[in-house]
Amino acid sequence: MRCVIARFPFDLFKNEVEDSMKGIKPEPVTGDAVVISRRVYPVKQVGEVITRQDRRDFSSAEVVRALSKLGFTCRTAESAVPAPAPVRTPLETASALLGTPAEARTEAPGAVSVPRADGV
Repeated sequence: MRCVIARFPFDLFKNEVEDSMKGIKPEPVTGDAVVISRRVYPVKQVGEVITRQDRRDFSSAEVVRALSKLGFTCRTAESAVPAPAPVRTPLETASALLGTPAEARTEAPGAVSVPRADGV
């Protein structure tokens, strides 16, 4: 299929795009994405591989349009999966369970409060 990307015409075929992406590790997706052979690639990475042009020379919309016409599943940045929440360290988890330092200073029932020497 004839597609125009960055003002240059390309004859792209689905099997050729799949073959050109074999063996290429997908980069982390931060924007538009495309599914090729059960792998999710950033659209700009695929565009760079299939056109052999710099990523700054074309827009992701041009590549999404071309890949959609070829039958690939494309996802826009809005429908992309959000990054997972950061995992707490054991120290952060324990701190959250124990509460803030002000809460931790409460005295046990029946305990006698003795002022400290420094007046605090």
